[in-house]
Amino acid sequence: MAAMKIGVLGTGMVGQAIASRLVDLGHEVVMGGREATNPKAVGWAADRLRGRAGTFADAAAHAELVVNATAGVASLAVLSSAGGSAILDGKVLIDVANPLDFSNGMPPRLSVANTDSLGEQIQRAYPAVRVVKTLNTVNANIMVEPRLLPGPHAMFIAGDDAGAKELTTGLLHEFGWPPESIIDLGGIQAARGMEMYLPLWLSIMGAQQTVNFNINVVR
Repeated sequence: MAAMKIGVLGTGMVGQAIASRLVDLGHEVVMGGREATNPKAVGWAADRLRGRAGTFADAAAHAELVVNATAGVASLAVLSSAGGSAILDGKVLIDVANPLDFSNGMPPRLSVANTDSLGEQIQRAYPAVRVVKTLNTVNANIMVEPRLLPGPHAMFIAGDDAGAKELTTGLLHEFGWPPESIIDLGGIQAARGMEMYLPLWLSIMGAQQTVNFNINVVR
């Protein structure tokens, strides 16, 4: 697909992995943090010609497409500080975050579940933003390099805007997810199940003592 201007909100492991892969694929990326001088973002951008650091607002303003890679419990506040509807309306927003609440220690609980999801909360808060939920069911390195795992394994996608899902699917293909691995679960309400998978993911991680795994849907 053609090179795009992409804003990645979040400077942690997930944001770094996604931003790095996007730059390697030829996209122009701004990694946004709370401060333009965020050392993680500045260090990431230092040796990347197509990457630079900025605030959340800088990243959102730069972008044709925005990736929410922030902590799920902070995502709505981050999107507001990124400029809210004035900046985000009409753009595709790929939400890879999970609403994990670590306030009571490990294991974390979900701050929203069953009758709602972070993906839906974002879509309700910004009805003119084209929200797509994906990539939240695997570790950061698997998100951007699915070939690290042998054999077929699944990636889920959900959202209300068909065009936004098509664009997101194109990026997933660029990351290395083959068409047959991508399962479209329908509207953004399906984000509930995608996010509620995380407690099971954490249990599998503990039992297997690795984050390098995924599941497949066998028909």
